[in-house]
Amino acid sequence: MPLPVDLLLSLIIVTGSGFVVYWFCALRNTLGSLRPTPYQWFVGAVTDFFDTLGIGSFATTTTMWRARKTVKDEHIPGTLNVGHTLPTILQAYFYIDSVKVETLTLFTMIGAAIAGSLLGAPIVARLPRQQIQRGLGLALLVLCAVLVYRQFGDPTGGEAEGLSGYLLAIGILGNFVLGALMTIGVGLYAPCLLMVSLLGLNQKIAFPIMMGSCAFLMPLASVPFIRLRSYDARAALGLTLAGVPAVYIAAKLVKEMDLKMVKWLVAAVIIYTSISLLRAASKCSSKPVTRP
Repeated sequence: MPLPVDLLLSLIIVTGSGFVVYWFCALRNTLGSLRPTPYQWFVGAVTDFFDTLGIGSFATTTTMWRARKTVKDEHIPGTLNVGHTLPTILQAYFYIDSVKVETLTLFTMIGAAIAGSLLGAPIVARLPRQQIQRGLGLALLVLCAVLVYRQFGDPTGGEAEGLSGYLLAIGILGNFVLGALMTIGVGLYAPCLLMVSLLGLNQKIAFPIMMGSCAFLMPLASVPFIRLRSYDARAALGLTLAGVPAVYIAAKLVKEMDLKMVKWLVAAVIIYTSISLLRAASKCSSKPVTRP
């Protein structure tokens, strides 16, 4: 294993271990009363299984939660980041050493995503319900557009293993924005894959970049949500405890599936969820303000 990749995986393990210790300490007094419901286990298993195969987990998880009103809208971003952290780290560990990426491109784009999440998480953790509903609804529409674009004409990208000059600058800026969007509940995988392809990189390059980015930024972005208790701990545990074995099954046993029809279904449910969030935000803004 090349030294940079070996170092990256070691750092991911250290970061993930630190996250586990921090989260356990935050929950130690209430852990016994936080048993996830069967539906929360089911959501974790399904969403992380398909996330490992490239579908993404944030949009599908949001849709499944809102269908049953499992998690309050204002707690969705934090719960997504906290609950999907360990399954994402496991994905990164399985896949990140299988694709050759130029070191400067890999490390700078991962660093940019981390910086974006560190900037965004403290802000989002304090946002009121209406602003989170509106932001998440609009961002999901953008994500849906990316998925549909890829369905009709998925760009194959080029053969390059790294970026330089202004293309590297664009990639760094793009991943910074995607890292910030992660904190409001928008997955990084699909837009990162599209961006990497449009910049002329081999499409496979997206996998170590996007998985490495999420494996680092999600533990760090989760800290403000945990500290401010701006998430649903029971639902997050459901994602983690069911998601980890689901990732293993998808990565080791399934390998790959024909996901074209699944992606169309995901696009449809994203549109439905986005519209419902925007309508909810509109209803909140139309309520009269009562004055003492």
